[in-house]
Amino acid sequence: MATVREIYQYLDGLAPFSLQMDFDNAGFLVGRGDQQVDKLLVSLDITEEVAAEAVELGCQLIVSHHPVIFFPAKSITDGDPIGRTLLALTEHRISAICAHTNLDAVHGGVNDALAQKLSLVQIEQLKQDGVDASGRPYGIGRVGNTTGVPMYAPAFAAFVKEALGANGVRYVDARRPVHRVAVGGGACADMMKDALAMGCDTFITADVKYNGFLDAKALGLNLIDAGHYPTEQVVVPVLAKWLASGFPKAEIFVTQRHKEVFSYL
Repeated sequence: MATVREIYQYLDGLAPFSLQMDFDNAGFLVGRGDQQVDKLLVSLDITEEVAAEAVELGCQLIVSHHPVIFFPAKSITDGDPIGRTLLALTEHRISAICAHTNLDAVHGGVNDALAQKLSLVQIEQLKQDGVDASGRPYGIGRVGNTTGVPMYAPAFAAFVKEALGANGVRYVDARRPVHRVAVGGGACADMMKDALAMGCDTFITADVKYNGFLDAKALGLNLIDAGHYPTEQVVVPVLAKWLASGFPKAEIFVTQRHKEVFSYL
């Protein structure tokens, strides 16, 4: 059996944790490095429900995208959801590895998975932030081209909703046909000008504020907010595939309980 430390080192080779953004807290966050792992659970987030699912499945490790510990904790008690989640992990000897903005940036990570899910072709980086220790370029966001008959924003937004299994989307229609599309999984609305600089007519991201929609309209950019969960959940099967390839003797589960948290009327 592999250990938690070995699994962390494997993921570090694919999505180096050193590439995470300054505000982030990605890494090996809970548990013992020498813990043996024969069952692990993959999820976008580690919630109380996901922790309970891991317990029921007999998992020794959860690998997630979003960090289970993001802000410094002054206490860990059963008086709040984060405390209860961390207590459930530690009490059942379940470790946690969380690959966040490092997984957003690397080749094959969140944004490549999102672009591929939307059937974009000729995919390239939206913005290169640097190169890793192996000389591989990395950066947040991707750009690609559509195929087939061009659509306008309303029809393309409906396609995005269906492709990502989103409960709903919000969009600005700049009245430009959709040909060249930028994607930024999660909250990337601050990259609209980068999308325009790359010749994009459409940008798909999440968590857009009111002023972001106003800016998109003024800039003449189709903007689609497809939600944080739908634009990043696409990486969960990628993580599961990576782990199955690296640790074929381990049993890999993908959460069945963690879903989109809100609905639209």
